Amino acid sequence: MDGSRGRRLLAEGLGTALLLATVVGSGIMGETLASGNLAIALLGNTIATGAILVVLILIFGPVSGAHFNPAVTLIFLIRRELRLPDAALYLLVQVAGGVIGVLVAHGMFDVALTSEFTRPRTGPAQWFSEGVATFGLLLTILGCVKHRIEAVPYAVGLYITAGYWFTASTSFANPAVTVARSFTGTFAGINPWDAPGFIAAQFIGAVLAWLVARFLFPAERSAV
Repeated sequence: MDGSRGRRLLAEGLGTALLLATVVGSGIMGETLASGNLAIALLGNTIATGAILVVLILIFGPVSGAHFNPAVTLIFLIRRELRLPDAALYLLVQVAGGVIGVLVAHGMFDVALTSEFTRPRTGPAQWFSEGVATFGLLLTILGCVKHRIEAVPYAVGLYITAGYWFTASTSFANPAVTVARSFTGTFAGINPWDAPGFIAAQFIGAVLAWLVARFLFPAERSAV
């Protein structure tokens, strides 16, 4: 593995780990301080997640592209902006980094590494929400890449902040995040047996966004 690839993989793994540590840690903190007010707990979780996404994309974007998300990686593979071996390695380090991030959050808040799963998230409305959430996220990324690439960190952070509130699923929009969140029974968790429906909907939403983006943001053609 060359040094460049190693740096990219470290950026993807570390970035995804920090993202999940923030998602899960802020969920624990929010639920603890909200005294049963779930709206306040979700608000705290939302702000922290949107903020850390801006930071992580700013610092890791120049290294790896700051995907932190297998759905994003898939689309850049389809666009031939990433090779298959690199995409496969991105996926592996994203999932591994996400799980490590969850364990880090558990350690910071003295939560048992394995806990009872009490966060059912399933059903057509939840799956549809994840498809919509991921569709919007990828359309946001592809639109910014086409027209305002410097705005990607802020657009993604703002989109996810909004997605927490306008989707019934609170906008996971990320298969690696979904897998990692199945390792926690805390506020941000998802029951492991509910995760496959989310992941399928996320990939479908991502591919639909790519198809729409091809029409909305066509590649520039050379004058003949």
